[in-house]
Amino acid sequence: MEKPIYLKNPDDAKLFNELRKKVNQRVENIQENRDIYIQLKAVVLPLIYIGLYVFALFNAERSGIYVMSFVLMGIALVLIYLNLIHEAAHNNIFKSKRLNGLVLKIFDFVGANSYIWKKRHIASHHAYPNVDGWDTDIEQSGLLLIIPWIKAKGIQKYQHLFFFLVYPLYLFNWMFIRDFRDFFDKERVILKTQGAIPAIEKVKMIAFKLFYFFYQIIIPIVFFKVSVGLALGAWFLQVITASIFALFVLLPLHPLPDNAFPKLNEKNDLPFSWLNHQFEVTNDLKENNWFVRNLLGNFNFHVAHHLFPNYSYLYYNEITDEIEKFAQEHNLSYKRFPIFTALGKHVDLLRQNANNAYYILEE
Repeated sequence: MEKPIYLKNPDDAKLFNELRKKVNQRVENIQENRDIYIQLKAVVLPLIYIGLYVFALFNAERSGIYVMSFVLMGIALVLIYLNLIHEAAHNNIFKSKRLNGLVLKIFDFVGANSYIWKKRHIASHHAYPNVDGWDTDIEQSGLLLIIPWIKAKGIQKYQHLFFFLVYPLYLFNWMFIRDFRDFFDKERVILKTQGAIPAIEKVKMIAFKLFYFFYQIIIPIVFFKVSVGLALGAWFLQVITASIFALFVLLPLHPLPDNAFPKLNEKNDLPFSWLNHQFEVTNDLKENNWFVRNLLGNFNFHVAHHLFPNYSYLYYNEITDEIEKFAQEHNLSYKRFPIFTALGKHVDLLRQNANNAYYILEE
């Protein structure tokens, strides 16, 4: 399958080289090695997750504490993703790729699959963000229509009315449907673009998922006398909590009506250069505080991540400062919204897509 081609613009290539020099100089002038903090988190955050699990088991007779521990595990799971899994995929935690790979394997123990997710994230999302047929993050689920220029069909015409019922099921879809489809459905982006998946990875995917459900549900029931209803209920609330928390952080960054969803022409060409594409399809958030920087992995500065994924999020403050000034100087489409404004804009996108506002305009 022929890959999309970005618009070749020598001026934009020079612009990015100029920006990269400014960013590299800014980061090099930071004397402290901030990555040590992520390395500490690589130990602390998994221990918190495990500690909450053990605490839940030894308080199994107290249903309220058991449920709350599992809910907190859901929050810890998202923090592990934002601070560790995402950075490990970009080799930003340790200098050793092997150590980063070990951190990435944590994903296999919490219900996801590290092998297929890294392919989604690096070879699909980062390569072609917001491009239909290539970015797995906007790959259609059948229920919700994210891409504005595709005509809404069936239940999608009412998506702005029921999306709040679908989004809490985000990680259930990931665990039970999305991973399996990416491994076995030849019509999915990953198999069409990345080729065959080794059989051993399929075996590992299924084995790790079975182990996940074994320790999450079976062990509490069999060895700690937790009732089936309590075990399933606590696990269900854990995943619901993690789904809502994850989407609260991720949704405001790409799928907004202010961001472009570039359409390929008949030659598989994209309308923007690589540099302009990143600005057109991504936005930042205005929130910038201790909580965002240290617990949410600086996801508020997402443009910096797409332009310079080789730097860890602990340098995004300075990098974003350079990006924002550079964008103003060169009239680049840098966008930054308050988080609740961005979430509202996402709902507007769902509503517009349901009503085919963009589709009708295009026609």
